[in-house]
Amino acid sequence: MLVHSRGGRWTAWIVFFALFLPLFALPLLVIVAASFATHWSGAFPSGPTTEHYGAAMRGESLEALTTSLVTALTASVLALAVGTWAALAASALGRRAKRVLDALFMLPVAVPSVVVGLAVLVAFSQPPMLLNGTRWIVILAHGVLVTAFAYQSVSAALARLDPVYEQAAASLGARPWLVLWRVKLPLLLPSLNAAAGLCFALSMGELSATMMLYPPDWMPLPVRVFTATDRGALFTGSAVAVVLMGTTLLVLLAVSRVRTRASYR
Repeated sequence: MLVHSRGGRWTAWIVFFALFLPLFALPLLVIVAASFATHWSGAFPSGPTTEHYGAAMRGESLEALTTSLVTALTASVLALAVGTWAALAASALGRRAKRVLDALFMLPVAVPSVVVGLAVLVAFSQPPMLLNGTRWIVILAHGVLVTAFAYQSVSAALARLDPVYEQAAASLGARPWLVLWRVKLPLLLPSLNAAAGLCFALSMGELSATMMLYPPDWMPLPVRVFTATDRGALFTGSAVAVVLMGTTLLVLLAVSRVRTRASYR
């Protein structure tokens, strides 16, 4: 901490917990408690049960979890490839051209995601790119929404990258593609892992654009949570939400371990 006095540290911790618990931790704990309840009496859940998790881990809920994982992984790979390529290209452009490219990639983040969903729906509902009614329009929309974060993460890493490594490799006769493959990308690996984790988490939780695009045979888990709670199955929806949170956290922890190892290479 930047607070050096003992009293200041205690004050900082008290303020942190006073803000963290009611704003962040408590709502999540309520969802976890509701996932084990059969009804709600007063301020606390009642009738502890694990039946909701049985429903959340089989049938349509399990299919929705698989759909979310495939969608998030595919969209993250797509976003990482496009975002990295664009960031590398932007770093070689002039300042004015880079600003234009930055604005283009940040545009999907600057507007509501439902607008992006509508734009994708209109753009890909006619030949020659007829994707409406398929899983690919959902994956494409997720990719469009998360590419900006991959682009910004890699761009920031490139701005901090010391050019002496690239210059040293070039002075030894390495060709540009070899410098990129053996020098730049290994140095960017921690940032690439961080961008991949962020893109995955955002895709796993995306709902607004997905509601406009998903076909009946490709329902991601956030849509499953929404439909369950909309039908009044609050406790089952809470269990599905906990499964969504747990799966996302497990993947992020795995990505974090990879990023930690990459940072020590």
